[in-house]
Amino acid sequence: MATGCFENGEMGRASGVLLHPTSLPGPHGVGDLGPEAYRFVDWLASEGQRVWQVLPVGPVGYGESPYASFSAFAGNPLLIHVEDAGEAPAFAEDRVEYERVVPWKMEALRRAWRPGSSGAGPAWLDAFARFMALKVANGGVSWKEWDPSIEADPEEIEFQRFLQTEFMRQWCALKRYANDRGIRIMGDVPIYVAMDSADVWAQPELFRFDVVSGVPPDYFSATGQLWGNPIYRWDRMEAEGYSWWIERMRTALETFDFVRMDHFRGFEAYWEVPASEETAEHGRWVKGPGARLFRALERALGKLPIVAENLGVITPEVEAIRDEFGFPGMAVLQFAFGNDPQAPTFQPHNYPRNVAAYTGTHDNDTAMGWWRSEGGDSVRTTEDIEREKDKARAYLGAGGQGPGAGDQDRAPMNLVMIRELMKSVADTVVFPMQDVLGLGSEARMNTPSVASGNWRWRMTRAQWEKAPKLREMVELYQR
Repeated sequence: MATGCFENGEMGRASGVLLHPTSLPGPHGVGDLGPEAYRFVDWLASEGQRVWQVLPVGPVGYGESPYASFSAFAGNPLLIHVEDAGEAPAFAEDRVEYERVVPWKMEALRRAWRPGSSGAGPAWLDAFARFMALKVANGGVSWKEWDPSIEADPEEIEFQRFLQTEFMRQWCALKRYANDRGIRIMGDVPIYVAMDSADVWAQPELFRFDVVSGVPPDYFSATGQLWGNPIYRWDRMEAEGYSWWIERMRTALETFDFVRMDHFRGFEAYWEVPASEETAEHGRWVKGPGARLFRALERALGKLPIVAENLGVITPEVEAIRDEFGFPGMAVLQFAFGNDPQAPTFQPHNYPRNVAAYTGTHDNDTAMGWWRSEGGDSVRTTEDIEREKDKARAYLGAGGQGPGAGDQDRAPMNLVMIRELMKSVADTVVFPMQDVLGLGSEARMNTPSVASGNWRWRMTRAQWEKAPKLREMVELYQR
């Protein structure tokens, strides 16, 4: 089994697109690593894009969230392309119907499996395969509810090993194809792991269960976000030389060219909430490992190709860590005109070169959904939204409506925002594919603090065929 496909390199001034592979079109109900992924790479190259950003690619657990994976190391079997899958049911084109797709896809994968085809693997694979086999044997419930008398089926363990072997084979082939065309893949490393994961099950001594993760009230939610992940026992991890984190980052950097570190501020200080709480309001800030962790990672792995997700409540101490290691931060244009405390730093005239700038992220409404919104939400009133739009209109010098990407005064707001980032000094600019296509709120990938219905959006072929040309802006602004 291949254990990695690392080909890192400097990019300089570049632009790219955020699209999770599950959102690709195709006949099997969920995007995968097959022909449409290669077609997407070709499209990126034809439009002069040099970054393909994805969300975490691990096997999804609760709520189908990529940030609630069964493993911090494994790949998602749903992304495996099955060449001879047979005739697929009539799945929806514009969304992933997980309740229908998962049983069909897993059955197709079982038919494609040949016992004895998995070979050797990395150190984490044995525990993960056993964990998944026990989960199957226990009817899919969380490991905390497993019957201790039930043993793992050796054949199921072998099948789980096969899935990971095949995932990495297909992923590495796609990554090589992208790299050969000048495109680097940016992965995503969530700060936490899921409670129901092989990581926690195999090494519970590294985690606390009396408190859980989250963030206090912020731009996204008036009651904060209660993520519910167990908190790391950082003292034990430090005593072990951060070996778990070193292996986690080694795997990530063997899989991707560079990575976005989710919730970077949590490494300096994290918000912990008693496990009995129902919202994240009643928590407290606790100091994290800070620069000590990243020094250990750099000693083991060398210079880290990391983009630090420094959104939310950011302190000078957080920025000091980022500056020490030279990690670029993030700027979100959609947050540049409202009440976010960092709004001024999200305005392009304040950008440093060492930043990754976005029209929006997977947690935002789409650019056009944001621009068309009229009512208030849990954080902003209707008046707040109108003031936000007025400031955006004045700053961007655009009406934000009507056809014609070449005319700033008549271009749709999604293309106005893309152009604003393209011409900025930011080294890296990234646009969610929904913003490239000018789609509305129906195409939103995730709504924070909403437990169900997320992570389902898919791009249809008809939408893709109408994608605007980006190469002109790439050449004009030398990206």
